[in-house]
Amino acid sequence: MSRGKKLDIFIGGDIDDSWAQVESKRKTTISNEIIEPSKHFLVFAKEKRRGKTVTLVGEFQISREDANAALKTLKKKLGCGGSYKDNWMEFQGDLKDKLRELLLKDNFRFKHGH
Repeated sequence: MSRGKKLDIFIGGDIDDSWAQVESKRKTTISNEIIEPSKHFLVFAKEKRRGKTVTLVGEFQISREDANAALKTLKKKLGCGGSYKDNWMEFQGDLKDKLRELLLKDNFRFKHGH
């Protein structure tokens, strides 16, 4: 019994081709400038990943150590998981209202409407 034709899959590339660097475009540019929390204008974003809701908060312009310390305390207070990537904090779940309250206590500001 025949199950159909075999597929001839060709993965692009020749022996003569030279290697090229692949550059992925980021959603935002990463700034090395560190500013105090009261001068931040944070926004919220919500994404679906594998059927689950993820709340994004950013863009933070604080040192990586301060961001990780803040992330750790926020995760503990909220009882959820999360990470810090590309100056954005990611939290598992729909936590916009709770995050807003906690970040306002830490003197962070938000853009109008967020």
